[in-house]
Amino acid sequence: MLNTWKSAVGAFLAIAFAIAAVPAGAQTETRTAAHKDWSVFESGSGGSKVCWIVTQPTEWKARRGGKEVQVNRGPIYLMVAIRPGDGVKNEVSFLSGYPFKRGSKVRTSIGGGNWEMFTEAENAWLSSKEQDDAMVAAMRKGASATVVGVSSRGTETIDTFSLSGFTAALEQAQGLCK
Repeated sequence: MLNTWKSAVGAFLAIAFAIAAVPAGAQTETRTAAHKDWSVFESGSGGSKVCWIVTQPTEWKARRGGKEVQVNRGPIYLMVAIRPGDGVKNEVSFLSGYPFKRGSKVRTSIGGGNWEMFTEAENAWLSSKEQDDAMVAAMRKGASATVVGVSSRGTETIDTFSLSGFTAALEQAQGLCK
């Protein structure tokens, strides 16, 4: 089941990544709204309808050997997906903009809560729906989320995401994908 879940999320992340790469007129995804720092998207219809909210970091740093370094990264996103056809309502994912170190974990902290995400290529996810629900509950209450990962080159990245507008964006996406 985990591989199916990972495959579905990988497809979802490919959609989100494509948003930045495809000209606006050619997109099949629709950006329906923005709520402060979060955007709401929808795609498909019926049982294949997908809705998601996404934000980019308000700041990020990279460190290697304990020293801050400059690095090139691709798009960086923190997202929550709703896929009613798959029974998914709060799937949290992170796109790092670089390949993760093999077998590494991503650490996410919101307020006093901490979560560990598993990685594959440039993507990270929580390991259960219960963890997704717990992180989303924390995101509703929190002001910011900090995501720490390690690249395949051993560089540690620290991404900070604003949670301003998160609740309104999530509620709209959930309403679009009932």
